[in-house]
Amino acid sequence: MEENLIKTCLHDRHVKLGAQMSPFGGFDMPIQYKGITEEHNAVRTNVGVFDVSHMGEVRVIGPDAEKYVNHIFVNDVTGAPDGQIFYGMMCKEDGGTVDDLLVYKVNDQEFFLVINASNIAKDFAWIEKNAYGYNVVVTNESDYYGEVAIQGPKAEETVINVLGIPVEDIKFYTFKTFDIDGEKVIVSRTGYTGEDGFEIYGSHDFTRKVWDKLMEAGVQPCGLGCRDTLRFEVGLPLYGDELAEDITPIEASLSMFVKLDKPEFIGKEALAKQKAEGVKRRIVGLELEGNAIPRHGYAVEVNGEQVGEITTGYRSISTGKSVAMAMINKPYDKLGTEVEVRIRKKTFPAKVVKKRFYDKSYKK
Repeated sequence: MEENLIKTCLHDRHVKLGAQMSPFGGFDMPIQYKGITEEHNAVRTNVGVFDVSHMGEVRVIGPDAEKYVNHIFVNDVTGAPDGQIFYGMMCKEDGGTVDDLLVYKVNDQEFFLVINASNIAKDFAWIEKNAYGYNVVVTNESDYYGEVAIQGPKAEETVINVLGIPVEDIKFYTFKTFDIDGEKVIVSRTGYTGEDGFEIYGSHDFTRKVWDKLMEAGVQPCGLGCRDTLRFEVGLPLYGDELAEDITPIEASLSMFVKLDKPEFIGKEALAKQKAEGVKRRIVGLELEGNAIPRHGYAVEVNGEQVGEITTGYRSISTGKSVAMAMINKPYDKLGTEVEVRIRKKTFPAKVVKKRFYDKSYKK
């Protein structure tokens, strides 16, 4: 299996830097360089850069582009200004999540979809299949694009001073296209870390140049290890943990991204029913007493009976607390509810808290 792993355009750079490499979503990806804690803290206090070239990119072009994107996406892109970005999900008819993604509006007839690495083939097949009857062309551009994410309070000055890209006018959840070295480069400002940050999409050659400039300037390279600890602390979901084909956005406590007042979209009926009638389980935050560390798959119990399961758990680097996100059955999902987490043969007391364990510091 190891031989079949896909390498990103920066793979040789990671190996040269001595990164710890590991399979992720079919790719051979860096997990850490100096260490997860050091990389995590660099992003929280200064700046760090991630290779996110494993993410997938799909372009939708045609007269029905807006109508079609609204058909497959739970958020509402109607009449949005060019350059706007939306977060949301694609769902099956039963409301289960095909993937969570970012939708970039280039113009009324062109949208750029950024999807998860582990789902590229599945997502593209689903997007193509559901385009039937719409006047659009969908193209999988995942093999063309490399992508780096520059994250942290000093992200803006780093992109301006080191890369010479004027990003000060790019607002949160918007993007611009630049002509650089004879190619079109997309620069967005979203961030999966809870900090200010930019994503730069370009050809493989361009991506290597960007990475090399950042390394020369002493920017801390960061692996997927701290990408997970950072997103988790601010309550952001990871597909496969907090979202899945058998977990709906409503169960994931992400109903704010599901716009039920727009015309039909795939899964609307099932999600509307869940919203109206309530769900039997949902994702919540947990805080454990003491130092025990909860991990994915550990049971959550009340009086010896399992009422849920940990989806992501860590000793939070930024707060020093043992915290987790967990899928919990009602009525044990209410804030302040006392539960226990089973770690091997012992149980540890915990209580339900908000799933944002650390405050985001995005630049509005």
